[in-house]
Amino acid sequence: MQIQLSDHFTYGRLLRFVFPSILTMFFSTIYSIVDAAFVSNFVGKTSFAAVNLVMPVLMLIAAPGVMMGAGGEFLSQATRLDALPS
Repeated sequence: MQIQLSDHFTYGRLLRFVFPSILTMFFSTIYSIVDAAFVSNFVGKTSFAAVNLVMPVLMLIAAPGVMMGAGGEFLSQATRLDALPS
């Protein structure tokens, strides 16, 4: 089933498009929480504070990469679909 941008979007279609992004953000958050738990339990309070200070900076660095990756994926698929015979 091919979906055009001019098609009417239902909640199901919208969720199908955004579900990978939601899943990625969920696992990234779980990773941060588990990392902080291990650091605080096994290394100490000072290291836990350092992780909490550095994590937002890492997210700011990763955000443009995720944005470029998602945009690049869209452009590559759009180019590929335009090259296919109709």
